[in-house]
Order: sequence, then C-alpha cells, then structure tokens
Amino acid sequence: MKNPRIREYALGFLVIILIGAIVTGFQLYKKQSARNQLASRIAELSPKGGPPETIEGLREAIALYENMMEEQVNTAVKAGIYWKILSARLQDKGLYGEAFKALEQAVSYTPEDPALHYSTGLVAGILARDYHDYTVATDGGQERAQYYRLAEEAYRRAIAIDERYTRARYGLAVLYVFELDRPAEAIPHLERYLEIQTRDTDAMFILARAFYMTGNYDGAVGLYDTIISITKDSSRRRQAEDNKQQALSAAYGS
Repeated sequence: MKNPRIREYALGFLVIILIGAIVTGFQLYKKQSARNQLASRIAELSPKGGPPETIEGLREAIALYENMMEEQVNTAVKAGIYWKILSARLQDKGLYGEAFKALEQAVSYTPEDPALHYSTGLVAGILARDYHDYTVATDGGQERAQYYRLAEEAYRRAIAIDERYTRARYGLAVLYVFELDRPAEAIPHLERYLEIQTRDTDAMFILARAFYMTGNYDGAVGLYDTIISITKDSSRRRQAEDNKQQALSAAYGS
C-alpha cells in the first residue's frame, strides 16, 4: 500500500480485530473457567455432590460466586477502557469509522458511562457531516441520516445517565441547531446548560441563534446584551452587537 492514509486505516482496522479477538477469547475462557470452578466448589460443599444442603454451605457458595462475579466485572471494565483508548487513538488518526466501532465495543462493556455515549455522539456526528455528496446522491442520504440519528440517541443517552452532563447537552444542541434544523428542541438543553455554565458565551450565541430561528427575537436580543456585558473579547462583542441589530431589525423592521 503506497498511500500512507490507506496504510493507517488498514493498521487501525487490524488492531481492532486483534484486540477484539483477544478480549473476546479471554472473556470466554474466564467465564467458562469460572463456571467450572464454581460448579466444582459447590459440589465439594455437599456430600452428595449437589447444591449445599446447609445454610452455612449455601452462604459459602454465594460468597464464592460473588467473588467470581466481581472479578468478571473488573475485567469487563478494563476491556471497556482499552476500547475507549483505542477509539481515541483512531480519532487522532482521523479514522472515525473505526473509532465509532471501537466506541460501540466500549459501550457494550460499560453502558452506564455517560462520557462514552457523548464520544459516540460526537464521532457519529462527524461521520454524518463528512459523508461525501456523491455518496448521499446514490443512497438518498440514508447513511448520513442514520449517523445523525445515532448521534442524537447517544447524546440523549448520556443525558439520561447524568442530567448534569453539560458536554452532552451542548453537543445535542449543536446537532439540533446546525445539522438537523430543529432549533426548538435545542432550546431547553441550552437553557439547562447555561444554568450550570452561566458564563459560557459560546452557548449563549447558539441559544440566541435558536431563538432567532424560532422567531423569539426578544430572547435573542437579551442574550446578545448579556454577551456584550460579560465578554472581554472585542471581536465577540462586535459579533454580538451585529447579531443584536439583525434581531432588532427582524423584530421591528429597519
């Protein structure tokens, strides 16, 4: 392969396959070994070779089982971390398709980690935006729409796990305003975001845009006034002033 990008892509794909095979094989081996050990140990606790018949025997069997389960949970958490690291490395190389697959594996091991769902949403959104026009023309935009749907679901899942996870609310709002043309749905997420991150002018600009797009010009003007009053960046102040004039013109004419 003479093209270095193709070489990197192939290397990333092979790394994922290798790690997946190793992790899957190790997990299967551990599970089978644990089952065999547990069955043998429980049988040993009973003189008839069946389940323990005494309360103390049952308690010992339960403790043994719980220890094995905890070990399996710890192994799964580590596997999830490795898939997450692999995804980050692939993103650094611009291999977002393979990074998305690695994140799916990570989520399968630690599904209650909101950061993983946020990263999944971010990568899915990038994949949707980067779809080439000729691909959209041939499949009617179905693949792009699918990635946008996955991005939305991932962000919403992160918020469901942790409703104060501001990065997911911000990512979802950006998706609604700039990609899906659904600004009304972005507004409550941005308002909640700004209750937590009270001086984030980037979020204020996006919320003001959402207000403008939905015809709430007074709301947009109020946000631009807030940005003008708190920002120390002269270029952002000028941008807010220009946007404010546009909102006023839309509201009252000029």
